[in-house]
Amino acid sequence: MKALATLLASAAIALSAPAAAQSFVVTNATVAAGDGSEPIESGYVVVENGKVAAIGSGTPASNLPAIDANGAWVTPGIFATVTSLGLWDVGAVSESNDTRAGGAPFSAALDVAPVINPSSQHILVHRASGITRAATVTLPSSSIFGGQGAVIDLGADPDAVTQARAFQVVALGEYGGRIAGGSRVATHTLLRAALREADANRTATSADIRSDDVLLTRFDAAALAPVARGEQPLYVYVERASDIRSTLALKREFPKLDLVLVGASEGWLVANEIAAAGVPIIADGLDDLPANFEELAATQSNIGRMVKAGVKVALNAAAMENPRNLNQYAGNLVALTRVPGADGLSWGQAFAAITSVPASISGMGGKAGVLAPGARGDLVIWDGDPLEVGSMPVRVYIDGIEQPLDSHQSRLRERYRDLDTSDQPKGYDW
Repeated sequence: MKALATLLASAAIALSAPAAAQSFVVTNATVAAGDGSEPIESGYVVVENGKVAAIGSGTPASNLPAIDANGAWVTPGIFATVTSLGLWDVGAVSESNDTRAGGAPFSAALDVAPVINPSSQHILVHRASGITRAATVTLPSSSIFGGQGAVIDLGADPDAVTQARAFQVVALGEYGGRIAGGSRVATHTLLRAALREADANRTATSADIRSDDVLLTRFDAAALAPVARGEQPLYVYVERASDIRSTLALKREFPKLDLVLVGASEGWLVANEIAAAGVPIIADGLDDLPANFEELAATQSNIGRMVKAGVKVALNAAAMENPRNLNQYAGNLVALTRVPGADGLSWGQAFAAITSVPASISGMGGKAGVLAPGARGDLVIWDGDPLEVGSMPVRVYIDGIEQPLDSHQSRLRERYRDLDTSDQPKGYDW
């Protein structure tokens, strides 16, 4: 409680200043670098002009303003992937929900970057949970192609997009089969035809592509061209072991493809093949009961076994009700190491699976999700072990700027904390 009180008191100093990149040093902290290593006791982190300048143990030689963490945990911000953050407010209200475009004439050409809403309450809530960056994208609906996702930051400013058109998504397996015409056969035929069409136009631009094929508009073909050239990762939603093998086989036909598998509930069955292909996985966290036929071999040990085989694995935020549960899922993977016969992750591995690994998969390796010299100053100070379910951030920085942690939810909590009816909320005034 002493550490928490000190941190909250010193927070007022930073929040009273203009929103500019800050330079400071956090001392006397339990520092987790996010790179897979174990935490550093009595550590420090130096942030200069919005970037991490140094990290280590002991007392740094620095004249910068200091924050004494009193033993509190200091980590990089959590990196959430794959999400729909910034694309919706109320799921049941279609006017506020941009996560699907089922009636659009386009598929691969869809681009989420122009419609990200940095004021979305979902962004505010997840920022207060320690998530500082996310990969966000629409869901495949009228086509197996869901469009182009963006990497965003969750800062309290109007410029949320870190990288537009960072990746493409495509749905295979059961879901893709339903969209494509009711069968996986149609899905693979459509995917291969689309990639060949995009490859044929790989040197063209959207202005001069003339597609006579009914599968793709010229804009969709132009959008897929960077995928065919290997310049834009293709995130493939796939679960079943046989479907994973079929996806890996795409590299033989289209050797330049930069593949990322999403879901991969049966990935442990083909872990050695995935590792040999060098394809990273954004895996569902703790599936152990089959939700459908393509997940019959689901097990909570899936991620642990894939990591043991040498696969790069990040936790899939889309597989949980809220991305803010990422640290809870990571903590459960640590606990799994204590279950006889199960395969989990060490603390460092689990934390990396929600920080540096998803950042690396998203093209921000060494720049986000890690406390290392030159990385962005995305930093979180926690009131406890960040992988414990009851721990919460007390201070959050994005690019070295301290962020507000309030949201509509927190304001409602404060409004109704005092149930004295003599002081009604403003809405009850006549």
